Amino acid sequence: MRPEQVIAALRFDPLLPVWMLVVLGLACLAVVGVGLWRRSSGTLLRLAAFSVLLLWLTGPRLVQETRDSLRDIGLLVVDQSASMRVGDRARLADAARQSIEAQAARLPDLDLRTITVPEAGNGGTQLFAAVDRALADIPRSRLAGTIAITDGQVHDVPKAGPGGAPLNLLLTGKGEETDRRLRVIEAPGYGIVGKSVTLRVAVDDLGVAGHTGPATLTVRRDGQPFLSESVPVGVEQGIEVPITRAGPTIIEMAASPLAGEVSQLNNRAVVEINGVRDRLRVLLISGEPHPGERTWRRLLKADPSVDLVHFTILRPPEKDDRTPLNELALIAFPVRELFVDKIGEFDLIILDRFQNRGLLPLPYLANIANRVRQGGALLMSVGPEFSGATSLASTPLGGVLPGAPARTDAVVDGPFKPWVSELGQRHPVTEGLPGANPATDAKGPDWGPWYRRIEPGAVEGEVLLRTPDGQPLLALDRVGQGRTALLLSDQIWLWSRGHQGGGPQAELLRRIAHWLMQEPDLEENALTARVTDGRLRIESRSTDPGAPGDVVVADPDGKTETVKLHEDSPGRASATRVATVPGVWQATRGTQSAYAAAGAANPPELADLRATASVAGPLARASEGGVHWLGGGDVPELRRTEEGRAASGSAWIGLQRRHDHVVTGVAALDLLPGWISLPVMLGLLMLAWRREGR
Repeated sequence: MRPEQVIAALRFDPLLPVWMLVVLGLACLAVVGVGLWRRSSGTLLRLAAFSVLLLWLTGPRLVQETRDSLRDIGLLVVDQSASMRVGDRARLADAARQSIEAQAARLPDLDLRTITVPEAGNGGTQLFAAVDRALADIPRSRLAGTIAITDGQVHDVPKAGPGGAPLNLLLTGKGEETDRRLRVIEAPGYGIVGKSVTLRVAVDDLGVAGHTGPATLTVRRDGQPFLSESVPVGVEQGIEVPITRAGPTIIEMAASPLAGEVSQLNNRAVVEINGVRDRLRVLLISGEPHPGERTWRRLLKADPSVDLVHFTILRPPEKDDRTPLNELALIAFPVRELFVDKIGEFDLIILDRFQNRGLLPLPYLANIANRVRQGGALLMSVGPEFSGATSLASTPLGGVLPGAPARTDAVVDGPFKPWVSELGQRHPVTEGLPGANPATDAKGPDWGPWYRRIEPGAVEGEVLLRTPDGQPLLALDRVGQGRTALLLSDQIWLWSRGHQGGGPQAELLRRIAHWLMQEPDLEENALTARVTDGRLRIESRSTDPGAPGDVVVADPDGKTETVKLHEDSPGRASATRVATVPGVWQATRGTQSAYAAAGAANPPELADLRATASVAGPLARASEGGVHWLGGGDVPELRRTEEGRAASGSAWIGLQRRHDHVVTGVAALDLLPGWISLPVMLGLLMLAWRREGR
């Protein structure tokens, strides 16, 4: 508070309501008027008496107040949103803040409060929302004004100035700037594998008078060049992007720079499109009816993403009893249609206890093998038929299978529990299966036994399940561009029946099927990256029992850094680091690369990077404040101004004096008390009566 002040003032405290005083005054004037009309000698004395009466009734008092003046409050707002990190804006803002605070400290009747405006994500710069929160603690009678240090990109400008006081803008630039931006108009989040999606973008030049000519648009997909073409500025463009695989596809687009633009940060945009498969088509061929056939059908029909085609061979050729076909089968087995005409439409072919008994000619079996090599998938669940003379291992399919029977009679009968191999504990198909125990646990897995298996010879690929004595039960392999799986037992259906506790039959078969169809979540050796809440998370899956090692991280500007992976569980490792720079981040380990998109396609903070007075400048001028540019290195002088006058000049800004105070004491003196007024009034009336009586 400022020094104590003593203020004296004349005040009135009427003894009657004002309307009664007015009526009484009119009556007195009427009496005096009559006296004047009659030319009575006591009229002036009566006028004096009536005046004393009316003056006494108004209650005149001399009031003396003791006041403590309150210091005015100014509000300094410093923008610290993302766009303030462009160029040297942060340095200019910090220098202006220090100068304003130092000048305010030298003014004895002013308190300056400083607040900052943080990044608001997709909300942009919410400067006036921060001002409103600060004003909740400031009495409007003491608010001297608001000073905002910003680049002018404010996304919540109100219609009136904050608190009814002047607003001055200090802009971090030398003047109005130019900027080129790449604007994403439409970008789908999902795409169907094998089809294309359309991105709609436009290149805009801001703050530029006239036409600037075409710009070069460059597109990269997962870090690889995809498209480069010249496009007109301000015209919407469509970009067709084929989705070739499931999982995220990172699309990075960049526009060529504009001469003199403030920053190239918003010349690029990143879009992440998640590839999904549309109704995975599965062909299930059951060689003969058996207890496990229904298990396969229930499993595949329960998956909403699977379109199942199922055929069961009810009568093999050697059991022909001359029954007419129209009495035996609902439909003829469409051999040529399935294995020649439409074999390329199936993502996965399952042969369940199927044997070579002449139903499928060898060229048709060769078509299945070729489909696998070209990117298809084959799953075989085998029983005794796999070890006999009609085994499919002796056909062209044998070239794509992970293994073959050890001999012509390789059937092994007897109870056993499937064990997860050491490799299987690290493989996503079998890791963490409910009831699985580590191979070092003598108790074995906590699930029911099987009673028949096929003893294989040499097995290729990855063995994930084995017998207690180490013989393979489940083997996966890659063949060309496709994949195969061989389950060397036809007893997995016992788990679905809950035999002796059952087992994770549905989960295991689901994982096998999705691995075969190359779902990204089931890849055993993969490197993935994702940016969430400003942090880059890198995850590694590997079947290698060695240390997870390091990855090299490259930010959108090309700067690299080595990051160490930490093992989370067998086969899985991860690392995190800060990733605030928008764009494409790349993680590399050996021949593996992963890409992650940081930042939204059109964040408000990057939509326009110019320092400009066009957004909040009109509001500042309407409040009697002004706009000042800090790019020249000079900070305006801080002055005190009076209400109703301009609060900004060519090289200065003003904060108003509000003259608010607190009354600490009051002393009052009646100027016309009753003990004086009544005798005077009566004396004047008696003199008037006496003069008129002569």
